Amino acid sequence: MEPIIAVCGLDCSVCAAYQATQAKDEAAKERVAAQWRTEHNNPKIDAAYVTCDGCLASDGRLGGHCLECEPRLCAVGRGHPNCAYCPNYGCETISRLLAFIPEAKIKLDGIRAAL
Repeated sequence: MEPIIAVCGLDCSVCAAYQATQAKDEAAKERVAAQWRTEHNNPKIDAAYVTCDGCLASDGRLGGHCLECEPRLCAVGRGHPNCAYCPNYGCETISRLLAFIPEAKIKLDGIRAAL
């Protein structure tokens, strides 16, 4: 599958929630939800929460936190495919998130360097 780089630099195409949604596999979505409930200590996570068509899907379903993700809202509002394209790349909004996902920062830094 071709990479789908989210606003934050994560690859949607390798996300278990995205894969289960695209496969229309409800059992897989239930397994992802169960795993995320444990990992994120959030009993409210269910199959609907993990239903996702990718961060940049204009008319698709957004899973979990993506609906309220500050970097996503900012980038979409500015018309950027991801934060690497923003003149303010490295701002506090994306930096807070990237502190938790260093692999995404590496991806965004690489995209930024290639621009």
